[in-house]
Amino acid sequence: MKRYLLLAAWLFATHAAAAISVQDDNGNTVVLQRPAQRIVSLAPHATELVFAAGAGDHLVGTVSYSDYPPAARSIPQIGDNRQIDMERLIALKPDLLVVWLHGNAERQLESLRKLGIPMFYSEPHKLQDIPDTLIRMGQLFGTEPQAQKNAMELRRKLTGLAAQYGSRPPVRVFYQVWDRPLYTLNGRHIVSDAIRLCGGENVFAKLPVTAPTVNIESVLLENPEVVITGDRRNKPANGLDIWKPYSTLLAVRRGNLFSVDADLLNRAGPRMIDGAAVLCEKIEQARSHRGDRP
Repeated sequence: MKRYLLLAAWLFATHAAAAISVQDDNGNTVVLQRPAQRIVSLAPHATELVFAAGAGDHLVGTVSYSDYPPAARSIPQIGDNRQIDMERLIALKPDLLVVWLHGNAERQLESLRKLGIPMFYSEPHKLQDIPDTLIRMGQLFGTEPQAQKNAMELRRKLTGLAAQYGSRPPVRVFYQVWDRPLYTLNGRHIVSDAIRLCGGENVFAKLPVTAPTVNIESVLLENPEVVITGDRRNKPANGLDIWKPYSTLLAVRRGNLFSVDADLLNRAGPRMIDGAAVLCEKIEQARSHRGDRP
C-alpha cells in the first residue's frame, strides 16, 4: 500500500511540474520546465513580440535596432542580427533565446545551439501567424492573459481589414525593398500576405527566391500600377525617385509611388498589422486614381 501511495505522490508531483511545450515557427518543439524568466531576443521584431506577449520585464538582452517599444531601448544589446557577442550572451544566463531564422547567420545559430539554451525560432509567414505567436509565447513566458488579450486585438484588426478590402478590385503592386541593388520579395514572404489582404497582387510573387534581385527592365515589363517601399529613417522614400524618369510606367503615370514606415512593414511583429492598414490605404488611393488619370 505504501508503495502505491509513493507512486501516486510521484505522479502528482510530476504532473504539477509538467513541462511547458510549444512549437516554434520552424516546427521545432520548445520545452521549458518552468516559464522563461531571463529571455534574450536576437531580432527587433522578436523583441516587439516578447513585449506584446507580456514578458518585456523578463528581457535581459536584445540586438541592435531593438528600439520598440521605448522600454526596449534600455535593455543591453549584445550584437546585431548577424553577429552576437557570445561571452556577453552567456553572462546574461538566459533560459530562452528568441531567434530569427534568416536574420541570424547559420554559423552563429550553430554556436548558439551548442550552448544548450532552449531556442524559439520566430519567423511569421502570414499576418495571422503574429497573434498565434503571441499565444505560444504567452505559454512559454507564463503570461497567457496578456498575450491572449493582445492577440485578440490583433485578430480583430485583421478581420476588419479583410472585411474592408477583401472584395476590392485587384491592384498589381511592386514592393521595393531596396534600390541598390534593386530587390523585392516573393509571394511566400509575409509582406506579400499583407499585399493580398489589401486586394493587391505582388507582380513578382511567383519568383522562387524569397528576396530576389530584379532589374528596372523587369519591373517595366510587369508594369505595376503601384510601387511601394519602406521609408527608412536614414533614407526617406528608399529610392522611389529612380522611377520618375519612366513616364510609361503605370505607377508613375497615375502618381502611385508610395512609401510606408519600413519598421511597420519589414518587422513581422504586432505593429505590422498597423503597417498593413497603411498599405491598404495606399493601395485604395491607387484605385481612386483610376478615374482621373490615364
